[in-house]
Amino acid sequence: MSALISLLPYLRPYRSVIVWGALIAVFNNAVGALAPWIVKLAIDSLSQTPSSAILAKYALLLVAVVAVACGLRFLLRKILIGMSRHVELDLRNSVFAHLQRLSASFYNRNRAGDLMARLTSDLERVRYVLGPGIMYPLDTVTVGVFSLAMMLLISPKLTLIVLISAPVISVSVFFLGRITYRLHGRIQDQFSELSAHAQENLAGVRVVRAFAQEEREIGRFGELNEEYIRRNIAMVRVQALFMPVMALFFEIGTAVILFFGGWGIIHAQLTLGDFVGFVGYLGMLAWPMIAIGWVANLYQRGAASMRRLNEILETEPQIVSPLSSHRPAEVRGEIVFEGVSFQYDGSANTLHDVNLVIPSGRTVAIVGRTGSGKSTLVSLIPRVFDPTEGRVLIDGVPTTSWDLKALRSAIGMVPQDALLFSDTLAANLRFSSDAVKQEDFERATVTSQIVTDVAEFRDGYATMVGERGLTLSGGQKGRATLARALLHDPAILILDDALAAVDTHTEERILQPLREFTRGRTSLIISHRVSTVRHADEIIVLDEGRIIERGTHDQLVSAGGYYAELERLQRIEKELEEINGQPSQT
Repeated sequence: MSALISLLPYLRPYRSVIVWGALIAVFNNAVGALAPWIVKLAIDSLSQTPSSAILAKYALLLVAVVAVACGLRFLLRKILIGMSRHVELDLRNSVFAHLQRLSASFYNRNRAGDLMARLTSDLERVRYVLGPGIMYPLDTVTVGVFSLAMMLLISPKLTLIVLISAPVISVSVFFLGRITYRLHGRIQDQFSELSAHAQENLAGVRVVRAFAQEEREIGRFGELNEEYIRRNIAMVRVQALFMPVMALFFEIGTAVILFFGGWGIIHAQLTLGDFVGFVGYLGMLAWPMIAIGWVANLYQRGAASMRRLNEILETEPQIVSPLSSHRPAEVRGEIVFEGVSFQYDGSANTLHDVNLVIPSGRTVAIVGRTGSGKSTLVSLIPRVFDPTEGRVLIDGVPTTSWDLKALRSAIGMVPQDALLFSDTLAANLRFSSDAVKQEDFERATVTSQIVTDVAEFRDGYATMVGERGLTLSGGQKGRATLARALLHDPAILILDDALAAVDTHTEERILQPLREFTRGRTSLIISHRVSTVRHADEIIVLDEGRIIERGTHDQLVSAGGYYAELERLQRIEKELEEINGQPSQT
């Protein structure tokens, strides 16, 4: 239950709403408490003087009281349940905003489906605590206070008998509540597993079909789903016990009251009106007594879900802007790696003592075997990660001293995984800014050669590209993400194997205008193709996280090392493909 304390800051802006809700609950139940008293007075009056006028008077009075109580109950629900929706909005926005600030290492440890389950199912459980979880306790307390007060006026002895069952109910609620908390946590964990599997399957549906693994995936999903249902059935057993236990105690109490109340009437200690009124107040107490179990169940489920949300909210981002951060008016783009080493959590070093100076406006290419650390090296520039040792400087200032937004706004990055959002192609290209001039838009689309593909699309730039750009080919996605980076107009451009899915003929049409675009900008190009990097001012060869060669294309070819061998193999491959009349993909 302690997890729910973290909701207090979200409730603070709505203190006045809760106060109004509490006042309406008091007034509503004060009015409602008059109904059994009116019935009591009517019966006693009619017992002494039977009269249609007296009956009509009390009947009209009862209708008026009930009508006012119903109106107040409508207001109570509207105010408090409405408030819970606003708090839900604030909490969901807060969790999502926090997710945007968390570092890449957090997403390496957590699955997207699990996070989605927390943002949806868990947050909905928490909302129940904020709405019904506030309204019903207020209602229960005020109904209980007014009902018990009126019952004491009628018969302190019968009221004492009613109160004897309270400790038994409290103990039952406590033990069943602890079981509920544990079971609900297990249910939500399994729901996260189920959601994560479904999300990964749908994202990789092409791979599943390519390997004809539909039946295996269906079986795996079925196993996870069955476990989810098993855990829910265990919860159902506990919940099925809650209400009968509460109802049992209430019915036993009613039977006892019926016995002692009847005895009081027989011995002239109670009037018939007193007894009927007392039973009426006992009926008013029925829902609060049963609601104790329901609300306790709701709070335990909400606490288990809030604990899962707190696991996100209490995770501190590792990459943050310093308090006094660097925000330059202009970024030249000089990049320096000083003794940089890096390792991912629990693994060996990916980079080892890298020292590299990239002057402003220069184009530097990085080549190397798969896993040599190329992508890791460039990811240190926008602070996707920070070096384990050493430092990275831009324009002479360590990246850790930069304002994160200013740093990343100066960098345009085209990652290996060309990701597009489920929106129109135009919206994806204008992702960094809606205020893009038309001439800049045309220049970027022509440079990236995406313009040739758009001509074939029925809806042009208004074409919906599907989730993660599913409707586009690999080459089209690569060209679209390149255009998006160019439209960002960065001082530093990073292309991480951006042209890997493009054939060599298209690559040639892209590279010439791209060299025009990068003139005067600092550019880093990662590629396994010599044709992509040959015109770079300097080429760096990485192997096992170390720089093993560096120089221009001609210098490295003459040196006879890794790069020279790579150039020779690709040249031979191109010659063979030209002989066979096939376009080269390398």
